[in-house]
Amino acid sequence: MKTILRVSSFRYLGGHRLYLEFNNGEAGVVDLSSELDGPIFQPLRDPDVFATVSLDGGTIAWPNGADLAPEYLAERLVEQGVARNA
Repeated sequence: MKTILRVSSFRYLGGHRLYLEFNNGEAGVVDLSSELDGPIFQPLRDPDVFATVSLDGGTIAWPNGADLAPEYLAERLVEQGVARNA
């Protein structure tokens, strides 16, 4: 049985950067500054709004309803070359 990927914890690092830890042992820093397109993500371009991020249902989310799938976040770690096992 395959385990569902979840963000298990995160730390806000300033700007649009987050340190993420996943339930599969992967962890790393992701910079989402180039990922904030579309109406729901546009307010998050303001670092003060981005900083309101929280852990919700196994992923990260913001009070305006924006969220990002754990699989997408894990792919961003790999693409940015910072994925590692914690």
